[in-house]
Amino acid sequence: MVPMQSTDLTPEIRQTLLDVAMQSIQHGLSQGNPVVVTPGDYPELLQLPGASFVTLNKHGKLRGCIGSLEAHQPLIQDVAEHAFDAAYRDPRFPPLSEHEVAQLDIHISILTPPEPMEFDSEADLLKQIQPGEDGLILEYAYHRGTFLPSVWDSLP
Repeated sequence: MVPMQSTDLTPEIRQTLLDVAMQSIQHGLSQGNPVVVTPGDYPELLQLPGASFVTLNKHGKLRGCIGSLEAHQPLIQDVAEHAFDAAYRDPRFPPLSEHEVAQLDIHISILTPPEPMEFDSEADLLKQIQPGEDGLILEYAYHRGTFLPSVWDSLP
């Protein structure tokens, strides 16, 4: 399987992902669980295994973010589940309320498989990455930090 690239995501595919994310959030309000998607009902690209993060912002501030770093299910299902989880299961926030839904800005990050990097300084690392395009998983001993491509705008 060839990893999915951001260029594979046409405007129509991106809109489908956003629509499913919103449907899952709304379904969560009334049913308490994510919307069930049938991958075969969607374009082939969305049926492929995919890793996603769904980030919810309200008035420009983080309201929830949940995802996975490795693909383990069809992308369309991954997005539906992570949208629900970002709205109702992010431990940093209370579950989303009905009046907040209309105030949400939904951002979906589709991740390609991680590739190891070697660097010997912060400057060396910064030379190797493309802000706004690359995500980053930093690991040291038992600590790990994940930076999605969408966070570059909020970093100095």
